[in-house]
Amino acid sequence: MRKFGLIGFPLSHSFSKKFFTEKFLNEHIPDCEYELFPIDQITLLPKLIAENVELEGLNVTIPYKLPVQTYLNEIDEAAEEIGAVNCISIQRNNGKEILKGYNTDAYGFEESLKPMLDERHTKALVFGDGGAAKAVKYVLNKLLIPFVVVTRTATPNSILYDAVTPELLKDYTVLINTTPLGMSPNTETCPDIPYEALTEAHLAYDLVYNPEETTFLAKSAANGANVKNGLEMLYLQAERSWYIWNK
Repeated sequence: MRKFGLIGFPLSHSFSKKFFTEKFLNEHIPDCEYELFPIDQITLLPKLIAENVELEGLNVTIPYKLPVQTYLNEIDEAAEEIGAVNCISIQRNNGKEILKGYNTDAYGFEESLKPMLDERHTKALVFGDGGAAKAVKYVLNKLLIPFVVVTRTATPNSILYDAVTPELLKDYTVLINTTPLGMSPNTETCPDIPYEALTEAHLAYDLVYNPEETTFLAKSAANGANVKNGLEMLYLQAERSWYIWNK
């Protein structure tokens, strides 16, 4: 039996387990299972891998995307630059485990965003500068799209929300929400920007996918912007994990 799973803490619910369980069933992939491993400290990872000799791959979620890197033999270039790992391949050679870390969030975001881009989308605003923003900034750099980070607290590398003026929005036509604003159950919240300044030239992308239409996306669409949530990104990054584990 080939085994895969997710580490994090806590793991009250998991998109990954549902996705892979249904994938194995619907695509008639035999002898595979996906389990949740809610370890309460990352130091338990070597023991987990040693005790589960059939384990070939892991997804990694909060709070271990950064500290897990200490336990890896190799780190993919993208994951190293982003500074976060959310996928691990496990190979065994003469009783020794070889762990390599990847970041599939970047792949998922890039492949989800690219079909929406056109010649009008030359500059971006990134709302939030937490962990979720790391992959977004990596992809924007890769696509050669200059960006400005917008945060609630002033930093040397960001601007405040009140600096997002209608004038600024004339040039910055790609808007990406990486914050939890609008996520269920606080669905009424959204980035505080002048939505009335948006036009059909704007693209609004929200990493939040629950609800499927956040207030950020609804207000953006009402003013003509093209919008997309993070659901496709989620599916793409999951498929990317499967590709990594099987290549």
